[in-house]
Amino acid sequence: MTLTELQYIVAVSREHHFGRAADRMFVTQPALSLAIKKLEDELGVPIFERRKNHVELTPLGEQIVHQAQRVLEEAEQIKLLAARGKNQLVGALRFGVIATVGPYLLPDLIPLLHKRAPGMPLEIEENLTVNLTAMLKSGRLDVIMIALPFEEAGILTHTLYDEPFKAVVPADHRLAKRSKIDSALLSTERVLLPHAGH
Repeated sequence: MTLTELQYIVAVSREHHFGRAADRMFVTQPALSLAIKKLEDELGVPIFERRKNHVELTPLGEQIVHQAQRVLEEAEQIKLLAARGKNQLVGALRFGVIATVGPYLLPDLIPLLHKRAPGMPLEIEENLTVNLTAMLKSGRLDVIMIALPFEEAGILTHTLYDEPFKAVVPADHRLAKRSKIDSALLSTERVLLPHAGH
């Protein structure tokens, strides 16, 4: 069993066609078919049901392809580890950001990161703080940008900037002439805020 054979079965499972999978992998169809047949013989089970113009995974083939995808992802991680050993700014940065911040910071951040670390593509996840935190803890994200305060064991936080809250009121409102408003004064007002998750 080789990584190439695993790449081939993943490609066929995505394309549902040996010819298109071969084109995608830049090999001839006979070479791809032969490699997959060799793998099926080695495993002693069929991975695909071959029909006239269509290919489907067998039930066991679905499990095998799923595992093959995981093996290929892990093999890619080995390459990234080696590359990062030479340069820490190589490999994707999986970056989570809350929706109330992302649209304002990402247009400046993305070109800056690309200029300073061209070997570090940015994978962006925009979501709620609770979801981003779970993704960070599970390792699906490398870093998140959220609003403080945030206290979570095992997670290092760093303040990037402070931003004042602004209150917008009608011109004839009782608080309109104030330059500063104590939050206690808002307790009796109907205040429009983003959804609680934000």
